[in-house]
Amino acid sequence: MTRSRFLHGAAALTGAGALGAAAGCTPDEPGGAPAPEETTSPGPDVGPVPEDACPRVERMAPVTGPGITTRFRMEATDLGAPALTPDGRILFIFGDTFEEAVVGGGFWRSPVGLYADPDAPLDDGIRWIGAVGGEAAEQLVPYEHDDAPVSTILPGDVLTVGETMHLWMMVNHGFGTVAGTEIWTSSDSGESWERTAEMFAGDHLDGFLQQCTWCAHPTDGYVYLLTTGFQRDKGVILSRVPAEFLLDPGAYEVFSGDGTWGGEPLTVLEGSIGEMCLRIVDGTWVLTYFDAGNYRADILAADSPEQLADARPRTLLHGGEWGNEAHDVVAQLYGPYIVPGSTLEVMHLVCSQWHTGPDWPYHVEQFRIEDPLGRGCAD
Repeated sequence: MTRSRFLHGAAALTGAGALGAAAGCTPDEPGGAPAPEETTSPGPDVGPVPEDACPRVERMAPVTGPGITTRFRMEATDLGAPALTPDGRILFIFGDTFEEAVVGGGFWRSPVGLYADPDAPLDDGIRWIGAVGGEAAEQLVPYEHDDAPVSTILPGDVLTVGETMHLWMMVNHGFGTVAGTEIWTSSDSGESWERTAEMFAGDHLDGFLQQCTWCAHPTDGYVYLLTTGFQRDKGVILSRVPAEFLLDPGAYEVFSGDGTWGGEPLTVLEGSIGEMCLRIVDGTWVLTYFDAGNYRADILAADSPEQLADARPRTLLHGGEWGNEAHDVVAQLYGPYIVPGSTLEVMHLVCSQWHTGPDWPYHVEQFRIEDPLGRGCAD
């Protein structure tokens, strides 16, 4: 599968951590250096936010692109899964990345990481204070994008447990063909990484254990994972693993329903699901995800990971056509990730766009969402 065919599928539908206020499964100690001034590039002209909107979605601005991430040699990139680092910064992990503002625009890397200022108010916009690798955002571990056999290695999600950061990675033998998954680790707040463990073959559990999001329970000692296929043609299953055995594939067990684990996996979310982000926000388990089958970004919330299976989805962002967008209508959207510092009153997401064909925009934008669960909305 080519990169363009992968996203054309969604566009065709329309013709085109710590418990508390911060969102996350990671420590919550602020830190970092003052952010340098940056030039920002405006997103599409979508006018004012409608007064009667609920949830109230504000499309703030791109956080990657020319004049924003040029100094890191990464004008074109996507994803941006975030986590708080052990030393208190916010690390965002991006996927296929290119120097110039077009897919294929030279200096191909994946994944790369940028640090954001944890003290900058999210309402003022995400501010970058550095890159993994130094002046340029370097690929986290060395490998060649040469189809012999690896074409690219893409991130699913990032997780901090104690002093160690973990990355769930998908090894592609041709774009969209996941040969297997790996976990990479860092013991220095993301400054350096190792390809630590090979995890599951691409066809394990009929391909339901490729794309992943995960979050550590604050009290029971487990890390909970929601997984699906990379191809956006499957639903989602739930697994768990003791945090101390994250690198042991044999320690993982799937949720079978009715409070049981280790049997046949229960599909906890039906549909054709893409990128996901599971976090604890204000004591609530929250999942944001790309519903490729319905061409939108949705949110679920529950008191436990198991109860997400019974939660009612609410749409945050709708898919749309290029040239006909709005604050909550985004052409060729995917990858809605919850930014640390979010609350159930005001949630910040980063979400990707990729205009297949011209291959630009291919970037990440920031969204501010009031009352994301719609608790004050009149349905």
